Amino acid sequence: MGDDRPAWARRIAAERAARDWSQREAVRALRAHAPTELPSDDSLIRQWKRWESGASPSDFYRPIIAAVFGTVTNALFPVPGRRDGGREILEASGMETLEIVSRLNRSDVDNATLDALRITTDRLCSEYPFMPSEQLLIEGRQWLRRVVELHSKSLTLAQHREVLALSGWLALLVGCVEYDSGDRHAAESTRRAALSLATESEHGEIAGWAHEMRAWFALTTGDYRSVITAAQAGTEVAEHHGVAVQLAAQEAKAWARLGDRRQVEVALDRGRRLLEGMPHPQNLDNHFVVDPAKFDFYAMDCYRLVGEDKLASTLAEEVLRAGTDFDGTERAPMRNAEARVTLGVTAARAGDLEQALIMGERALQGDRQSVPSLIMTSRELAAEMKNRYSAEPAALDYLASLRALGQEKPGFLPG
Repeated sequence: MGDDRPAWARRIAAERAARDWSQREAVRALRAHAPTELPSDDSLIRQWKRWESGASPSDFYRPIIAAVFGTVTNALFPVPGRRDGGREILEASGMETLEIVSRLNRSDVDNATLDALRITTDRLCSEYPFMPSEQLLIEGRQWLRRVVELHSKSLTLAQHREVLALSGWLALLVGCVEYDSGDRHAAESTRRAALSLATESEHGEIAGWAHEMRAWFALTTGDYRSVITAAQAGTEVAEHHGVAVQLAAQEAKAWARLGDRRQVEVALDRGRRLLEGMPHPQNLDNHFVVDPAKFDFYAMDCYRLVGEDKLASTLAEEVLRAGTDFDGTERAPMRNAEARVTLGVTAARAGDLEQALIMGERALQGDRQSVPSLIMTSRELAAEMKNRYSAEPAALDYLASLRALGQEKPGFLPG
């Protein structure tokens, strides 16, 4: 088979191989996930061979194939989505930033101004993967202050709720960047403010993300039971929103770290089913939108933790492929960093120190990092290095680099 096959065809072949399945076994799994009776095994095997060769499955078979491999249709067979992050505010709203700020100083606020603020908020949330933390934090706080000041203006009831919601989204963003930067206390205060705004505006989705942030904070500090509690609390208030998928993923990650493989599968399957039933998002870059491809990132983390190295490395390669443009530009640098740590961990377990070091060091080189998350996953690679290669100078150098990163961000020094 040549490399000119579609990415999805290469992936289903790799996923099958990672499970050590023959094509006949893959067909049996396909039948087990099908909602209706399927043709004979021989017919399906011929069909499967065509799929792995690059013949496109029908719309009927696509979700079944995705379910076989524990993912969702739009992750395995991606559809185009906007990746401009809402940057062209002038084209969309007819206003430049200066005009928006000028309008905010008026005694009353019109709907056109609120539209421009929605676009600005979307743009900032879409800059999360790319913009340096310091710059995004400054801009996020500036816009949050401007929007909060609107509460003193003459607003209709609908406008008041809209301003509360915009304040909530911006508070969520600021809190995430504060935590990425190592400022735990500020991040928790901002998260609580976002939850309060969500409660006042009766906005379940923002409330769900505030609980998701609590789950994330607890995950990176090793408080896994609190992850589960926060995830379940968030699901109660936002069960019909995209954040419920990420809450299920955080719960799965916690169960993986607690060593409960069955609960990992239950949580992942719940998240997969939720995501499969949701419309494809318009803006794939917005941090508070669950990109279908991100589900593979969640599963990768869980499989690495439970020791399913073939599955973890297969998904890590898929995360890197989906998160990198044809010219090498990284669309998802933070996800890519954790994928490289995963490849480092699986290489270390397989006895390939050189590859483990290459992946581990590359993971630390990105300009845009979520330090708590990167340290959390890098601890696993550090543990493999200590256990298997404690006498190797190159491994000791990597461990020193990791300690240096932790010292740059007090409170996140790996053990």
